[in-house]
Amino acid sequence: MMIRKVAEQRVISRGPGVDLNVLVEPAEMYNAGRLYARLTVAPGAALAFHEHVGEMEAFWVAKGTFRMDDNGTMVTLLEGDVLLTSAGQCHAVYNDSDTEAELIALIVSVQQGVPGESRVL
Repeated sequence: MMIRKVAEQRVISRGPGVDLNVLVEPAEMYNAGRLYARLTVAPGAALAFHEHVGEMEAFWVAKGTFRMDDNGTMVTLLEGDVLLTSAGQCHAVYNDSDTEAELIALIVSVQQGVPGESRVL
């Protein structure tokens, strides 16, 4: 068993207003997962449109509202909603609200032992 307190979580910046608190490191997921993190997105901030190659990503909206570009289709996600992006698909995330919003994100390889990647388009 492992416990990682908030103060011990690695924080990664994904651009202005987007921070990731890494909840579980890839090695702790037997390198089958590339990311398990809480994303904090400031008002007006966004994650750029990108493609997932050899991996899938699941987002769960923990707090707030997001507008997402899901392969060219704009959707609104509310607290508790889930977005699943399969390998070869693309998405972007926008916080158009006036309050901070949060997502829980999990990225896993579609082929065990072969890491995937995200490519900004």
